[in-house]
Amino acid sequence: MLMNRLINKILFYLALFIGKAAIHLLRITGRGGTSLPGKLAMAVCPEILRILGSKYRIIMVTGTNGKTTTSRIIEQILTENQIKYVSNKSGANLLSGLVTTLISDVRLNGLPTSATALLEVDEAAFRAASKYVHPAVLVVTNFFRDQLDRYGELYTTVERVREGILNSPETTLILNGDDSLCASLGRNVNNPVIYYGMDKPEETGEEKGAYENNDASFCLYCKTRYEYLYHIYSHLGHFKCPGCGYERPEPLVHVVRVPAMTGEFSVAVIGTPSGNFEAHINLPGLYNIYNALAAVTFAEVLGFSHEKTIKALAHFESGFGRMESIPLGDKNIQVILIKNPTGLSQVLKYLATVEKKSVICFMINDRLADGTDISWLYDVDFEPLREIQNRVSRIFVSGTRAEDMAVCLKYAGIFTDSITIEKNNRIMLDSALNMLNAGETLYILPTYTALLDIRKLLKKRFKLKNFWQ
Repeated sequence: MLMNRLINKILFYLALFIGKAAIHLLRITGRGGTSLPGKLAMAVCPEILRILGSKYRIIMVTGTNGKTTTSRIIEQILTENQIKYVSNKSGANLLSGLVTTLISDVRLNGLPTSATALLEVDEAAFRAASKYVHPAVLVVTNFFRDQLDRYGELYTTVERVREGILNSPETTLILNGDDSLCASLGRNVNNPVIYYGMDKPEETGEEKGAYENNDASFCLYCKTRYEYLYHIYSHLGHFKCPGCGYERPEPLVHVVRVPAMTGEFSVAVIGTPSGNFEAHINLPGLYNIYNALAAVTFAEVLGFSHEKTIKALAHFESGFGRMESIPLGDKNIQVILIKNPTGLSQVLKYLATVEKKSVICFMINDRLADGTDISWLYDVDFEPLREIQNRVSRIFVSGTRAEDMAVCLKYAGIFTDSITIEKNNRIMLDSALNMLNAGETLYILPTYTALLDIRKLLKKRFKLKNFWQ
């Protein structure tokens, strides 16, 4: 027994040394080092995530859409409250990324420099992560159909997260109560559960009958079709099952109203048990109000002041490729990751709020990290793009599936003479920027690996920060 402990201790410190060395070598060569060091460390010491995780107060964020942005807002909330933390800013959210993040924070003697770890976790990896680390708080943003070839059927993903939660019965759950799938995670568990959601919208939601709910139309428990008092978008809203009575839980933290939504920001009045307050949210889009609401709920659970939360919402920095803005004098580039029909549909609705002319580039890859099945493009609601195409100077399509994207746009009713296929990223970028006039923006909408490709080009040309910073 004593010998086994000694061997395990030696393996841990060896794995820690190898991991830290790999991070250093990869980053001085500009390669990031966000996942490989963790893989190497786990190969030497399979229990390293458990050992490292026990040294921190863990905050986890998972779900289909909004993980990175929600995490960035929580980061700013922690900063405003002078809490030192480590986080996987790069978005490397599989087990190897989590291990790399923690290795980067601990000293060679195994002691951490931070007391708190904020970890974005891939929804398909959460169950595995929960075997090693038990978060104090888990934020679940939503569940949407995403990468069927990787995640499989949507309800399978939900059940995997549910199984992971069973491994951490003391974790406080912060759940999107407007999502029937997400809200179900709070039923029949011993965990403390806090819900957040939006009140009946005045103009920001979708009118009854004007929505498409392809992800969660039927009750999880009795398979009866849901009825809705109101919708926000997709299957989010005040749902109720007429069969068994399962319905939207009462949210503790909620958006009372949205006084303003522009192409640059939103203003929301948020209700909490300690009072209502109005906040300026430093990103546009209805879906980013949900991300902000999740972070506000986290702040409320930890008892942080509204003053500091309001400041965090107004000043947080978006993650790379998540509404990332790159100012170029009197012009601008905005990079917005797309990966599933609900996400892209919401991005297009955001673009419809932009009054000035623009250029749009869709960059669609079908590598493993993107999902090899791109049929989801045909489930996107392109109506907002059709309505504003007279304000779009040019639409570029790029990536390994550029031709498929062009065909999809044609079928959606986009003018074919405004679509240009250009697979050379440098040429595409130069051509698009040359078309911009003062005050206009180039919107780049890439899938994940296309984001890495274009971000590398943008970093070199415009001296941007590394994506892991």
